[in-house]
Parts: sequence; structure tokens; C-alpha cells
Amino acid sequence: MTIPSLTYTPSSQNQRVQGFEVPGDETPRIYSMDDLLDSSEMDMLIWSAYRQIFNEQQCIAYHRQVALESQLRTRQITVRDFIRGLVLSDSFRRLNYEVNSNYRFIEMVIQRVLGRSIYNNRETFSWSIVLATKGLKGFVDALVNTEEYLERFGDNIVPYQRRRILTQRVQGELPFARMPRYGADYRDKLPKPLPTGLFDQFEKFELQAFMQRANWTRASRVMLITFMIIIFLLLFSETNRLFSS
Repeated sequence: MTIPSLTYTPSSQNQRVQGFEVPGDETPRIYSMDDLLDSSEMDMLIWSAYRQIFNEQQCIAYHRQVALESQLRTRQITVRDFIRGLVLSDSFRRLNYEVNSNYRFIEMVIQRVLGRSIYNNRETFSWSIVLATKGLKGFVDALVNTEEYLERFGDNIVPYQRRRILTQRVQGELPFARMPRYGADYRDKLPKPLPTGLFDQFEKFELQAFMQRANWTRASRVMLITFMIIIFLLLFSETNRLFSS
């Protein structure tokens, strides 16, 4: 028996309100396939999609989806298909899905795909039912096919964080990129660092403590004996040189 999805009421958030603020330096730039003029702008659109889905700390050459990029450049797929492919990629699954609980993963994906925060716990529970019953692919397909996604981004616009900068506040909402990749529950499962070696059992070296604790009588004897050995070796070397010449 399929578990029915929970219904939830959208809370009053800024992205649901029409904005009249004057665009500034921190206003997100909207990348759309409808506005492309040359290949360099296509490169910027693809980069913005990676940065939105993977975030900058995960944007490395290893995680590039070359086949998806090629299909997008030749207009075989839409931006919405490209976003779906990035979320379903093996890299995104390994970096984000496998290291998080379903609740945290849902919060992260909604931030990156819909460009907003979770409304409430009921929305989290609703999408967790979809993820649990339909799997990752079914969850992502349902998300990019929602009325909200189609209304805000359609087929050709790269998702972005909506209404982050608020004119009535000194500071707007923090970028979603500030959210850690995994939570404390996964961090606590990571292996603890092993001792680095033999000297871990000793206290940290401090010059003042060393000067107070040092046995200078014994140290002076050792230095005298070392000096005498050096003099003896120098004399022995000089004697051998004279005899050999």
C-alpha cells in the first residue's frame, strides 16, 4: 500500500512576495537559455548550474557531467533536464545523498532546486514520504515537475536563491552555500584521528620550562667531553695529513 503524501501549507516567506527592491551588486543574476548570445554565455550558464546544485566547494573537474553538458549545448535537453541530471548524478548522490539523513537531504535539495528554505516540518515529512516510496529519481522528478518550479524557473532558467537580499533589513538571508554538506550525525560516525607517534605521550615543549628543569652541571660535562672529542679528531686528521705528505 502506497503511503499518501502529506499536505502542507506554505508559510509566509519572502520568496512568495513580489519584490520591488532596486537591483544591486548582491542581486542574483538570472541565467536563461532564452538570453544566450554566444558560447561564452552558455559556459556561464552551465557554471551557474553547477554552483547552484553542487555549491562551489564541490565544483571540481571530476564531478563534471560532460554528456549532459553536450546535450544542453546542442539543445537536446532543457535547463530543467540538466538540473535533474546533476541531482541524479553519481557525484551528487555520493557527496550529498549518502552522507545525510532523508530529512537533511530534502532540505538541501529544496534549497538548491527550488531556491528557498523548507516551509515547515510537515513539508519535510511530505517529501520524505516521496523519497522513501519512489526513491531518489522519483523524488527529483516530482520536485522539478512541481507547479512552483515550473512557475519560477520553467524549462530554461537556472534555479537561484530567491529574495535573499531584503531592503527592510540590514542583512539578508545567508546564502544556502553556507549550509554544511553533512550534519553532526554523519560527522560523529567518521573515524577518529589516530595518535601521530611516540611523542604524543609527552608534554608540549616550552623553552622556559626547559631552562628551569635542565641539569646544567651534567649538560656542561657533556659539552666538554664533546668538545674534547672534536679536538682529538681534528688533531688526528691533521697528523695523518702530515704523514701522508
